[in-house]
Amino acid sequence: MAARTPEEIHALIAAAVNAGDVDAFADLHEDDATVIVPPDGRRVSGRDAIRAAVRPILALRPSAEIECLDKLQSGDLALTFARVDVRGPGGVEIRGRGTVVSRRQADGSWRIVLDNPMSPT
Repeated sequence: MAARTPEEIHALIAAAVNAGDVDAFADLHEDDATVIVPPDGRRVSGRDAIRAAVRPILALRPSAEIECLDKLQSGDLALTFARVDVRGPGGVEIRGRGTVVSRRQADGSWRIVLDNPMSPT
């Protein structure tokens, strides 16, 4: 499912994490997007690398609550800030602030360009 607004991206990330759906998570990103992957903060770029990097985390089936707090937008680019709370077995715990830079696509949907679920609070 594509995001209709930059704010909706955060709800769709949570839905993909809660469903353990690696493909849905990766599809929220542009082809050459960059993501900071918890817990070590490794940076990966490209949908295939994103898919591979989040697969072990989502396989643990963590529970995610993500609330968009604010948005800064200029034309087809948006920067959104969210409260992130992801918890699961195996010590999965990501809590704090997340930031996403997204871009409006030709079809009007929004995809992630930069994704940092571990932004400083």
